Amino acid sequence: MRAIILAAGLGTRLRPLTNDTPKALVKVAGKPMLERQIEFLHEKGIEDITIVTGYLAHKFDYLKAKYDVKLVLNEKYDVYNNIYTMYKVKDILPGSYVIEGDIYMNNNVIDPNPKVSTYYSAFRTNFQNEWKLVTDENGRVTNIVVGDGENDHIMTGISYWSKEDGEYIVKELEQAIESGGFDELFWDDMVRNNFSNLNVYLHPLEEFDSFEIDSVDDLEKVEEIISKK
Repeated sequence: MRAIILAAGLGTRLRPLTNDTPKALVKVAGKPMLERQIEFLHEKGIEDITIVTGYLAHKFDYLKAKYDVKLVLNEKYDVYNNIYTMYKVKDILPGSYVIEGDIYMNNNVIDPNPKVSTYYSAFRTNFQNEWKLVTDENGRVTNIVVGDGENDHIMTGISYWSKEDGEYIVKELEQAIESGGFDELFWDDMVRNNFSNLNVYLHPLEEFDSFEIDSVDDLEKVEEIISKK
């Protein structure tokens, strides 16, 4: 079992905090989000961890000695969306967890022995511009709808990909990159456009299990929530 952490982005909405600090290393409750992710993975026995960096890549170097992680540089972090970040580590996607670097994991939701490809999903109300997961009666994900809504499950930036599904997504990634015209795509679009060929299920999370820290406002709200628990 292994994990990929995507941490290449600029984090412009978190400025000025990200002027000198990568988004994934911004502290929540006194600890960088990325370090908390690594420690939670270690708690579940997942030691093989690869972090894809880009913006301020040198700031991640200390993690190699502290946690024995691997670092991979996306030198085009400021050119493309995260589809290219995933492309840089496509060969290890099958059988891996994928975690976005800007996710604050309040509780350790990682399953050390997942059986199928899984989107960990939070139930949200009155949301805007989120990736909403559509499922059938068995909890299998059949579609992703991007937009506004209420009382639905959305993507949380935590997922697991089986060997079979991972290999299929890799082929789609390779085709997208090699054919060009992928400037506006995210790596999850490779999933979104191919659910009929994949076997992906929703794993619901509790309300305060995880949070996406995308802005200073998000950070302040999360700090307030966890201070009261």
